[in-house]
Amino acid sequence: MGQLLEITNLRTHFYLRRATVKAVDDISFCVGPGEMLGLVGESGSGKSVTALSVLRLIQPPGRIISGHVIFQGRDLLTLSEEEINSTRGRTITMIFQNPRSCLNPVLKVETQITRVHQVHKGSSFREAKGRALEFLKMVRIPDPEQVMNRYPYQLSGGMCQRVMIAMALICEPLLVIADEPTTGLDVTIQGQILELMRDLRRQTQAAQLLITHDLGVAAETCDRMVVMYCGKIMEIGAVEEVFKHPLHPYTAALLKSVPDVRKDFRTTTIPGNVPDPRDPPSGCRFHPRCQESNDLCSKEEPQMMEFGSNRLVACHRISISQR
Repeated sequence: MGQLLEITNLRTHFYLRRATVKAVDDISFCVGPGEMLGLVGESGSGKSVTALSVLRLIQPPGRIISGHVIFQGRDLLTLSEEEINSTRGRTITMIFQNPRSCLNPVLKVETQITRVHQVHKGSSFREAKGRALEFLKMVRIPDPEQVMNRYPYQLSGGMCQRVMIAMALICEPLLVIADEPTTGLDVTIQGQILELMRDLRRQTQAAQLLITHDLGVAAETCDRMVVMYCGKIMEIGAVEEVFKHPLHPYTAALLKSVPDVRKDFRTTTIPGNVPDPRDPPSGCRFHPRCQESNDLCSKEEPQMMEFGSNRLVACHRISISQR
């Protein structure tokens, strides 16, 4: 089966007055049709910049330097503004963090959600309203007719997020990018939103790229995961395999930092600090914090290599063990 989205050698840099931040630095991965792929890593690892790069939403001083983003056989980075605008919101949609800031505070929910369908599907207001009610019911909003007549400030955070999800799905996209969709919601609502997204994937068959720093969220919802650190990909693999047998020391350290109920919620912190993105370490970017690094790790950047079936890892330790 062919891939729905293929990202190859993507680089997105931010040009500051005294430095260049390589927020995304030569990364490659793919998303299959109907797949739920998790993009995980600490804050500042480049996850959100990757998502914005896919939709060409990077603003100055940021710039996409090179690479390819192939979606349905077309490179999104080479499309005209008219073509990429037609793609956004129609075949690829995005659910942003903090739904309150993404919804227009002076427009009713009805206006905002129907406008999406009218613009991308060319429908009448009556048809768009009918579809809006249908999708608000799909995301389990009680009394959707009443919610349609409200402003965002009159809704709870969880309700606003459901409205955002309905807006993302109303045009029946092939790919939904969700950037930390449960940030700022209480634990109960987080669980409901994640369950909703799993159910919607089964109903709509849309692929999902889920961006999260929470490994528990990835474990619950994703088929595969991509682990990022300081603008680089460290490891790619099926969620179950990565959790059972992490290959990269960074992945292993992340897993150890997750609270474990069997051990009185004790965690192991990763030593050291996240490097300054304006001046990343030479060689492997994780080597200053890695318990297993050697001289080669500090001098030479490891290349992504296959390890077993459908596992990829960028680590000198793995490379040496395979020789």
